[in-house]
Amino acid sequence: MRLFKVFFLSFLLFGHFSCAQNQKTDSKKIRLVGGPCEGCEAVLGYGERKLTATDTLPEFKETEPKIKITGTIYEADGKTPAEGVVLFVHHTNRDGVYPKRGDEKDWAKEYGYLHGWIKTGKDGTYTFYTFKPARYGGLPAHIHPIILEPNGKYYWLGSFLFDDDPELTDEDRNATRPRGGSNGILSLKKENGIMVGRRDFILGKNVPGHD
Repeated sequence: MRLFKVFFLSFLLFGHFSCAQNQKTDSKKIRLVGGPCEGCEAVLGYGERKLTATDTLPEFKETEPKIKITGTIYEADGKTPAEGVVLFVHHTNRDGVYPKRGDEKDWAKEYGYLHGWIKTGKDGTYTFYTFKPARYGGLPAHIHPIILEPNGKYYWLGSFLFDDDPELTDEDRNATRPRGGSNGILSLKKENGIMVGRRDFILGKNVPGHD
């Protein structure tokens, strides 16, 4: 599956690391579901920082084109907003590389610093501000999402993609069982001076071993 490759190829580089756990999540219940994913532990790596439903990734202010990505995360019924869900996102810079500052530790040595964490409130919404990444290695431009549910399950979802990307294939556009319930292809529209994309998720949708 191409969408899996887009996500998995970059994560093959990541090693395991130790990190502080969410105090509201029982560490004994934390487990990876949905198949192998080296580096998905990054979703646990926010340590003691207080997460909110909105985050701004590094270099947003100085980099174009700026984008805002927003949506709602729903429970498995596809209707009830999911509260307390952590969404981790990361992507390349405008040169198609994962940039580093030189002082990275653990997973960030390969991973770089263009990442962020968002945690949903009662309405299940999330928003993050960043810039559009570049294509690399024959892959379309993409942003990787990882989900951590309050019950401790965490897993990768298909990447955020962009509708105007010439690298998108028919397989990308016509995924039959997209993880999270959507193929992740964003049609950006200008709102208040910034390009906005919207994508909703359904927890566990088409994620093997989630139940």
